[in-house]
Parts: sequence; structure tokens; C-alpha cells
Amino acid sequence: MKERTHLATAIGATRKLDGELDDALTLVELADAEGDAAALEEGRMQLNALQAQAKQLELESLLSGEADSNDAYLEIHAGAGGTEAQDWAEMLARMYTRWAEQKGYKVEYLEESAGDGAGIKSATFRITGNNAYGWLKTESGVHRLVRISPFDSNARRHTSFSSVWVYPVVDENIDIVINEKDCRIDTFRASGAGGQHVNKTDSAVRITHMPTNIAVACQNERSQHQNRAKAWEMLKARLYELELQKREAKASAQEAAKTDIGWGHQIRSYVLQPYQLVKDLRTEVETSDTAGVLDGDLDKFMAASLAARLTTAADVTA
Repeated sequence: MKERTHLATAIGATRKLDGELDDALTLVELADAEGDAAALEEGRMQLNALQAQAKQLELESLLSGEADSNDAYLEIHAGAGGTEAQDWAEMLARMYTRWAEQKGYKVEYLEESAGDGAGIKSATFRITGNNAYGWLKTESGVHRLVRISPFDSNARRHTSFSSVWVYPVVDENIDIVINEKDCRIDTFRASGAGGQHVNKTDSAVRITHMPTNIAVACQNERSQHQNRAKAWEMLKARLYELELQKREAKASAQEAAKTDIGWGHQIRSYVLQPYQLVKDLRTEVETSDTAGVLDGDLDKFMAASLAARLTTAADVTA
């Protein structure tokens, strides 16, 4: 039913656009024949609006992957650099939270490790909404920030790195089998605001899958039992994402390299000083509106990455 609703919505939007386009063209033709300047201008405005709608539908058509319609987990980890890198990680968390809110998505924080004095060392949150993973899947990688550090009394320019990892939430239609003997489960005291025993007992849970060395953690729930259940869900999602990457690697070694997270695989650069520029290093898309990007205006970068990914997949198939 979920897939049927998704397809029906897409088909209905396309048919609606097609009908409105016929009406707008008819209006323009009649206005032109009768020399009605006001009606002609109205028709042009309708066509411009329809062009914007068509562009949005075109972007949504790129979200046709196996798990694109699923919700997403998003992890952020500060790189080397102490307080400066941890502040950058917190800025990224805010950026993706604002982007999700603008899309009408729900954001649920699952784990957050506070930084030393400012920022965060790491954070994990779940983003719930239609096509959440499809939009976010190209954001995995290393993000670089260049700015004059507010934490440097000499006002020197600093370069900071933080990594972002995105993987889909596994729904009930996907069966992931995990051998518990392959996992190490650790409990620890949760950090954060606390209350109701949250940071007074060892309620936080970290599960490490030994064969793949994948580790997940959850600490936002009130009990260890609830955190353990959430952590198992996250681990299944990570293993599912790993399988998707293996399939993608078989189809395109080049694409597999793009999605690998490593300090040598920067995907986007955010320069705040000495000039203002955000540039995606994979697609060459750039903008000087750094404030807008850090406030969640990411669609142009996501759309370009999705289009490039689709083009590469088509070339490999050909």
C-alpha cells in the first residue's frame, strides 16, 4: 500500500501538470490571437509556475532507488581539530535539522556526545519523511569548513573537517539476520540534560558488529531496554546500507569511491573567509550564499549529485 500510494501520487502529479499545461497554452494562444496583453501575461506567469513544478517533479523522479522512500539515519562525527572541529560538527547538525524542517520532516535525536567546551563530538538522529533517504544519501562524506576561528584569540584562519554518514531505516519488508554472537554490547552512562535516570544509570547502549566493525549507539531513551532496541534497529540499517554499497560497487567502481567516507574523500567545501563560497567537489555546483546553505538550503547540491549519480549508472549500464 505504501508503494501504491507513492506511485499514485507521482502519476497524479504528472497528469495534473499535463492538464494545467494544456490550459495555459490554450490561454496564451487565445490571448495572442485576440491581442489581449493582460491575458497573455497571465498565461506566461502560469507557464513559469508550471516550469518550476515540472523541475521539482523531475528531481523527485530521480529518487527511484531501492530504499529511497525510506526514512534515514544521519550520523555526524567531528574530525581532528578539537573545539573548532566540534563546533563545525554542531553547525552541520543544525544545517541538516533546518533542511529537514523545511521539508516537513520529523527529526529525532538518538545520540549526542558533547564537545570539550563547545560543539559536539558526534550525533546521530533519525529523519522521518517521504524520500528522506533518497534526498540525503549523497550527503555521506567529509565536509570541510574554512573560516576565521572564533576560538582563536589571534583571529587566524582554520580548516576543520567533519564526516557525515547517511543510511536508510530498515522497514518490516526487509529481513536482516544478525548473529548475536558476532556482536559486542556495551553499556555506559548517557550524557546530556538528564532527568528520569537518563544520565544517572548505565542506560546508553553501544553495539559493535565484529565482522564489519560497525558500531552504533543510542542514549536518548529512558531505559537501557529501549536504547538496546533502537540500537539493534540502527545496526540492521547500517548492515543494509553496506549491502547496498556492495551492489553499487559492482555496478560502478567510480561511484563506490565517491560514497566512501575518508579524510581524502571531501565532498563539499564551505569557505567563510576570506571569501564566501560553498562548492560541491563532485558536481562543481557552487554558491556564494553561505548563510542560506548553513540554514538548510541544500536542494541544489542534492539534486546535482542525484543527477550525476543517475547519469553514471546509465553510462555503466550502457
